[in-house]
Amino acid sequence: MYKSFYSLARTPFSKELGSSEAFQSEDYQGAIQGLQYLQKSKGIGLLIGDPGVGKTFTLRMFTESLNPSLYHVVYFPLSTGGVMDFYRGLIYGLGEEPKFRKVDLFRQIQQGIERMAVERKMTPVFILDEMHMAKDAFLQDIALLFNFQMDSKTPFILILSGLPHLKTRLQLQHNRPLAQRLIMKYEIHALSKDEVVTYIAHHMTLAGAKMPIFNENAIEAIALRSQGWPRAINTLTINSLLFGAQLKKEVIDEEVVQLAIEDGSLS
Repeated sequence: MYKSFYSLARTPFSKELGSSEAFQSEDYQGAIQGLQYLQKSKGIGLLIGDPGVGKTFTLRMFTESLNPSLYHVVYFPLSTGGVMDFYRGLIYGLGEEPKFRKVDLFRQIQQGIERMAVERKMTPVFILDEMHMAKDAFLQDIALLFNFQMDSKTPFILILSGLPHLKTRLQLQHNRPLAQRLIMKYEIHALSKDEVVTYIAHHMTLAGAKMPIFNENAIEAIALRSQGWPRAINTLTINSLLFGAQLKKEVIDEEVVQLAIEDGSLS
């Protein structure tokens, strides 16, 4: 309903954006540059940030930029199962049938990575999400699992992603073997107030808005309530558009935003 009322050609703040349409915040650019360095150098990298800050979106934009004939992406969120499920998931991601014992799975994963690199001339890209949930024993396993020929070669890209306290955990003595092998570390932060303004304008322009729909006070209220987290901005702006259309408001003001806040568990 709100799209026709505001003469929008498409849904704003859509998750289905192409990489060329991504909002180029300072941290987004920094994270992409870090991931591109990891792509060139190969090895293990760390991407952290609070919930809703855009980690998953950034990772998706990065993987979409990879040539599928040269890179094979395996994504595994740790919340989907236990540790053994994770190892089996990596095997399945490499296109093989997993064995049963942990020691056999380790060997199978390493051999699968090497076969992909040598025989298929492809670099496997492993994205392990929600790694802040990992137990210390699992983090220690990762350091062993991705050690090839005593670190003499690196036929893979491994991206560990999670909440900021993952970085703190990796600094503990028993996790240092993994921390010392990180060649890229980047933390994504919330958007600044100025970036919130341009973020909203960017996405409304992508949606086909011909003129500003949110006035200055409305954007101020959105920036304050969302604290710069893109996910919260997206939800709040969509709810504001819904209320604005219902109230026949051609320009959304602070009053409409407040209605959206009160209605959408953002109060």
